[in-house]
Amino acid sequence: MERRHFIQTSLVGLPLVAGGQIRPASTSPGKGFKVSAGEGRLHGHMKLLGVNSNIMDLKVSGKDTNGGLAIFEQTSLSPGRGTPLHVHFKQDEVFYVLDGEYYFQVGEDKYSLKTGESIFLPRQVPHAWTQVSQTGRMTVTFQPAGKLEEFFVTLAALKTEPTPQEIAKIFAANEMKVVGPPLKIG
Repeated sequence: MERRHFIQTSLVGLPLVAGGQIRPASTSPGKGFKVSAGEGRLHGHMKLLGVNSNIMDLKVSGKDTNGGLAIFEQTSLSPGRGTPLHVHFKQDEVFYVLDGEYYFQVGEDKYSLKTGESIFLPRQVPHAWTQVSQTGRMTVTFQPAGKLEEFFVTLAALKTEPTPQEIAKIFAANEMKVVGPPLKIG
């Protein structure tokens, strides 16, 4: 009986070992770091064009977590504007409203969020959001990190407002797909 129990419990971990190398959880040198208020790690303030004119400050990079997650702080400067309805193929998102008010769509459901509230947006579910208040701030977490850091760097590097076709190409190049228009405040 003890041998059978040993074999059953030992084989549970076999797929993990057979699946390949065990990688460390982070590629960082094993040190924590601090990112001060109003600062962005690695890229400074990224002022976006295209989807909205907001500022993204990278707080934790996918490079810090071996691709496990990325965290941004968004300063919202675009009342009445937001993202087109889109899908992330590989990332879940969590938004936490630090200040202001936003309107979200997740699948067919719509939600109003105010300071202190959060929302979970699962991968492969169409979603969009629009800024309701004059200004606002949110923490945005992507898990895994995917190409979202590159997406924001690309939008920040634009010199002119992109066309909807250019936006769709930028989304596609970063593992997302635009599937509808921006969310109207309702």
